[in-house]
Amino acid sequence: MKQPPPAYLPPKADKADTAALQALARGEASTEQQKRALRWIIEAAAATYDQSYRPDTHETAFAEGRRFVGNTLVKELKINLLNLKERKSND
Repeated sequence: MKQPPPAYLPPKADKADTAALQALARGEASTEQQKRALRWIIEAAAATYDQSYRPDTHETAFAEGRRFVGNTLVKELKINLLNLKERKSND
């Protein structure tokens, strides 16, 4: 079985990914760039759909932290706004 890369390594991004992320940050991303940037964040940066287990427990914890971010984003994207009650602030 092939081992996953170390969880601490930065994800790969090609030029189009970087351009999409930068355009998103400037508020100038096209529809396709917005989708590409979000997909890169969820799939590459957060490694949401990757196996988080690593032989080292610290690396597993690091990978789980990344996945937590991705899973949180995916959850928010799937919420039905019509059925959403006002959330209470933790402040």
